[in-house]
This record gives sequence, structure tokens and C-alpha cells, in this order.
Amino acid sequence: MRAHQKRYPPTILGIGLSLLVPAGAFFAGDVSDPSVKIPASFFEKQSVTIAVTDSGLGGLGILAEAAARMETAGIFEHADFVFFNALFSNEGGYNALPSTGEKVRIFNSALEALAREVRPDLILIGCNTLSVIYPRTAFAGKTDIPVLGIVEAGTALLAEALRRAPGSSVIVFGTPTTVGEAAYRKNLAVLGFEEGRIAAQSCPDLESFIEKDPSSDETGLVIAGYAAEALGRLPGPKTPFSVSLNCTHYGLSLGAWEEAFAPEGARFLGILNPNSRMLDPLFPPEKRGRYARTEVAVRVLSRVEISAEKIAAVGRVLEKTSPAAARALAAYELRPGLFDIR
Repeated sequence: MRAHQKRYPPTILGIGLSLLVPAGAFFAGDVSDPSVKIPASFFEKQSVTIAVTDSGLGGLGILAEAAARMETAGIFEHADFVFFNALFSNEGGYNALPSTGEKVRIFNSALEALAREVRPDLILIGCNTLSVIYPRTAFAGKTDIPVLGIVEAGTALLAEALRRAPGSSVIVFGTPTTVGEAAYRKNLAVLGFEEGRIAAQSCPDLESFIEKDPSSDETGLVIAGYAAEALGRLPGPKTPFSVSLNCTHYGLSLGAWEEAFAPEGARFLGILNPNSRMLDPLFPPEKRGRYARTEVAVRVLSRVEISAEKIAAVGRVLEKTSPAAARALAAYELRPGLFDIR
């Protein structure tokens, strides 16, 4: 059994990506300051509906934090949070599809259904894989709904880590699609960071282990294996490094990541988890306190069945942040025809 999971304090402070971007820069995945994508009119509403979508259950961690922060921020009188599971089959997800075109086509169908069924005021793509392919969807070119992807937040954290420690490297952990598309490497190259400072580690099927049980010994062993492999990708055995969790599922097993890298001592500079950073644009300080408290409601919609085992395991993690999110997962709405995959 693993020892008690110690939580390390955050190493990286947050800054707006707009402070780092050279004029005229182009980013893979449309990376820019996320705050500019939320119109001022959004914050003038009394009630809002915010949708979070992911290719599985990892994005529920983002929803849970958003719901918890919203309750006390007082920005709106009422906020409906809807988790829209964009997973299309329990037999295999987006990373198992044979081409990027297929990924784009199915995710576009999910987005069209989300907009139609939920009618959100804001969409958060709480998934690196889907954030990377989102700009290629037809939906992206025509929607008037503001959409925030997590790649923006992840790039901001990575850039800050590299600037704070000039001799350091970063390890980007992600799904095969996230690593294969190399969005983070491309974005950081535009910002002027040397390619040799960025190591990427693909983690096939890790999200499946985490959904089964984020805190199990089995999940911890899988994470430890990927961590050991990634260390070999660093420039040298003494190179200081930060670890970036570029899949929303990974943050549900934060203790296992901390444990995997703790033996590296002082050269391990900390973990970068963009989940919280992604939400910061929702809570501008000048908008807080409009209401004494915000009434929050949460729903979970899924095209695929979510097993009782996954509900229990993920629910235990969500309960610590947002009991409302945990209850919504337990009472999720199964809609087999939620979106078309033909």
C-alpha cells in the first residue's frame, strides 16, 4: 500500500498568457489569454448556464471546483453547471480513433448536441485531447457561444515555469493525441522556449485506470511507470524539472504523481495542474460580491453508461470539493442518443 499522500504546495504562480505573447504570434489550438474570450455581457447576467465537456469523467474535477468557487463568489444569483460527457463509446475513446478527421467529426457532433440540448452561456472544454482538435470543428467556426479550452491554461503555466527557472525543463504528460499533436511544444516554441527544455510523455490508457479508481495502488503503479520513463527524456540526470498534467483526469490522482517524483528531491520543482487556472477567467475580482451567495445546481449527461464502480471511485474525489457534483454524478442522466456518431 502507498503511504499517506502528502500534498505539496503549488510551485508555480499564475499569470495571464497575454503578458507572454509576442505581437502577431500564432498558436496551435488558438492559445491566447482566456479571459478575453468571455464577453462582458456574460458577467451582467443574473443566472448563467455553464457547460463542461470532456471525453470521459476527468472534467468533472474542473466542474466540481468551478461549482465550489461559484457558490461563494457571489457573481451570479444562480448558476447551472452541466457536465456533458463527450465520450461516444465505452469500447474506445477519441484516442482509439484511426484519424484526426474522425475525432473532429464526432466531437463536432457532440458540440452541436451540447449547444442544442443545454443552451449554455459558456462552454469549458475540460480535456486536452478535445481542446487540441476543437479549432478544426465546424462548430468552432460558427458558434457565438464563448468557448474556453484547457490548452490555453496549460501553456500559461508551462511558460511561467520555464521563465521562473531558466535552467529547468518541463515534462508534459498527456494522452497520445495531446502528445502527438504537439500543441504545447509548438506554443512554447512561438514564445521562444528551446525545444530541448520540453519533454513529452504519452500515457496510453492512464485515464481508464484513474476512472476505475484514482487512488488505487494499480493506478499509482501505472503513474510511477510513466514517470520513470519520462525522467529518461530529460536532458540530464541533474536537470531541474516541473511536471505538467495535461489531461484533466490526471489531477484526480495528484497524490500518486507527487509520490512518483518525490524521490527526485530538490530538482523536482513541482506539479503544474492547469485545471484551476482554466477557471480563473470566470472569477474576475471586480465582479465578485454582486450577490450574497450563488445558488448552484449540477447535472451530468452521458451518452454511455457510467459504471457504479466509476461513480463510486470518482465520486469520492469530487465529494471533497463539491458534494453537489458528486451527487449529480451518482444521479447522472443516461441518454444513448445524446449525439450522433454516424
